[in-house]
Amino acid sequence: MQAHPLRLSPGDDLRVALDDVLRQFKVQAAFVIQGIGSLSVAQLRFAGNDHPTELCDDLEILSLAGSLSSDGAHLHMSVADSRGRVLGGHVARGCVVRTTAEILLALLPEHRFSREYDLSSGFMELVIRNEPPRE
Repeated sequence: MQAHPLRLSPGDDLRVALDDVLRQFKVQAAFVIQGIGSLSVAQLRFAGNDHPTELCDDLEILSLAGSLSSDGAHLHMSVADSRGRVLGGHVARGCVVRTTAEILLALLPEHRFSREYDLSSGFMELVIRNEPPRE
């Protein structure tokens, strides 16, 4: 496991930036251990909904965690709006960094994550495989 701290800048798309890290480091598996910061726009898909909801406000990221693979991410985030109300859900593309986002990733070069359909859940679920590091 390789710890990798990451800082995103104003205007960055949170989800796109995290996907880029996998390509940059040529790894197939990573976990977002934690993230904090601020957003001007959050795209969150709430439980039981098929599409994300757009939140536009001065938003504080209270928590960000999940798994990253080359064929999909599973990220959850909670944010507080300017009135202190907290919402959370699945992170979609289109979350725009307002001032900063500070994220700690655990890169797992010895593993390969993929998402495959699971009959029991009816969703694309994480599949974990051991894979020797690439030279």
